[in-house]
Amino acid sequence: MRSDRLRGIIADLDPGNTDRMNALELTGRARTHVIELDAPRCTLHYEAVAAFLGMRDAARDAGIDLQAVSSFRDFDRQLLLWNRKWRGDRPLHDRNGALLDLATLSEPQRVDAILAWSAIPGGSRHHWGSDIDVIDVAAMPGGYQVELVPAEYAPGGVFSRLTGWLDRNMGRFGFFRPYGSNRGGAGIEPWHLSYAPVARDAIEALSLSVLRSAIAGGDMLGKEHVLDRLPEIYTRFILAVDPPFLPERPGKTALA
Repeated sequence: MRSDRLRGIIADLDPGNTDRMNALELTGRARTHVIELDAPRCTLHYEAVAAFLGMRDAARDAGIDLQAVSSFRDFDRQLLLWNRKWRGDRPLHDRNGALLDLATLSEPQRVDAILAWSAIPGGSRHHWGSDIDVIDVAAMPGGYQVELVPAEYAPGGVFSRLTGWLDRNMGRFGFFRPYGSNRGGAGIEPWHLSYAPVARDAIEALSLSVLRSAIAGGDMLGKEHVLDRLPEIYTRFILAVDPPFLPERPGKTALA
């Protein structure tokens, strides 16, 4: 039944959407490359749907209720998230998770603080529909509020069993953790998974000029600081990710 549903979804797609993502799709300004699912409720790149559903089924067999609390996120949503953090409407944390006092930060420091845990609008991997933030609903006590902090996924944390299961199994479904280690850019996010066959092409297609154009056209607070530092941000926070531990495809690089 599930395979029939997937074939129906793919059949409804515009054949032109099967090519590499265009500039609008790469930067979250279009959603022609993604599909909205009802069960589980999430929005994914059409090529990632079958792999995610397959991974969910396998996790269920192990007693894990794998859910995506964040999937595709468009440019406007990422812009809202960025601007709320810039204004102090949402808390800022350092790379160790400690709360920061916005009033003590200069504007360039504010950029760094936001980038530790949130991508710039146009530069989020969630724009591609390949990336998801996952939890195990079955492991949550009644009334539990998910924080998406590393301690939840560490030994003794509420999602520690999920971490171990993903370590052993996510690769066979094409998923990996782009922020699994400290590479001098974004913080470590054990909850963040990326579907390599889609993400690998997306990162190759997202050029600095495409990113600059997307940011320049948005109503982003602190935009002048971001644009001044964009080559550095592009390298440290977009390109500097962990590669997938997956077999290489001919003609493709390992960077994802």
